[in-house]
Amino acid sequence: MNKQNTAILSCSILFTLGLAGQPAYSAAASANVNKNAPESMHLHSRTEMPGYTGDFDHFAVDVKGNRLFLAAEDHGTLEVFNLASGKHLKTIKGVETPHGILYLADKNRLVVTDSGAGLSKVLDASTYKVIDTIKLIPGADSMGYDASEKSMYIVAGGKNGNLPDSLLSKVDPRTGKHLGDIKFDTDKVEAMAIEQKGKNLYINVTGKNAVAVIDKKTFSVVGTWPINEGKMNAAMAFDEASNRLFVVTRKPYKLVVLDTKTGAQVASFNAPERTNEAMFDKVNRRVYLAGDDFISVFQQKDADHYQELPHISTAKGAKTAILVPELNRLYAAVSPGEGNTGAAVLRFDVAPAR
Repeated sequence: MNKQNTAILSCSILFTLGLAGQPAYSAAASANVNKNAPESMHLHSRTEMPGYTGDFDHFAVDVKGNRLFLAAEDHGTLEVFNLASGKHLKTIKGVETPHGILYLADKNRLVVTDSGAGLSKVLDASTYKVIDTIKLIPGADSMGYDASEKSMYIVAGGKNGNLPDSLLSKVDPRTGKHLGDIKFDTDKVEAMAIEQKGKNLYINVTGKNAVAVIDKKTFSVVGTWPINEGKMNAAMAFDEASNRLFVVTRKPYKLVVLDTKTGAQVASFNAPERTNEAMFDKVNRRVYLAGDDFISVFQQKDADHYQELPHISTAKGAKTAILVPELNRLYAAVSPGEGNTGAAVLRFDVAPAR
């Protein structure tokens, strides 16, 4: 494999919010919402995090160990919570600007993408001590894990690394071995989705308003799909069984549904302001988008047809989230400073589709 390929082209308090003060989008889109649909999830609890400033980034879970991990990007820490009660357990230091977190159950380790000068970190998940670093170019941010091949993909460089280009680096997360790079001539590459039964990886090449298709075996770009519905494509989710890719743009905020067999757009919808997380619930056949003030929910009728369900109220700044299908739960992080609600983690219990 070539080392580098170049592409032309990353404690619990019950809490309820009203819909007042939501963006204009909420009312504008309501005509297409099935208001008679049963509630897709309900708020179980809210864990306050006083004293925190700035943004949170992504979550990870250790289901067996009953732990929830959250990257406090602007606080320079990882936060650990009891997965069941929501109680805050620990603040982990030793990271600088954490973004993505991977929990490796077989090794009881945490791999953290960190755009700080100290590079990405590997932590012992028992002691929470840094035991290794992953030596890539600066600016590590978005990440994806391929469970079928036990490999990890990390976006580095670009804007976070003060570099004009970005790299998608392939890494063995258990050894830290660097397996190769793909270079994109843009400083903005975002989220990715990885086929578990197929050969492809899909990644948002945000600076080019495109999705790149990457062959995992050759680790090379084999296709590029333009996103015409909007610009700044960032969040992504994937329904591999139906060959549908869910891409969220930021200018304007749109959910775009692509056919991964052809790259064709098959549907589009409005998305919440500042959506930073897209999730596909394969059990209930739903798409969840976490953004300011609420979670958008779309029920998949078939691969090409979706019904928007009533919004789930959250809070200003609740734009990162994680779906835990094993427990039928969704957690959202409320970044402080975005509203008057303060920093918090919200737990929702997902209702089965009817």
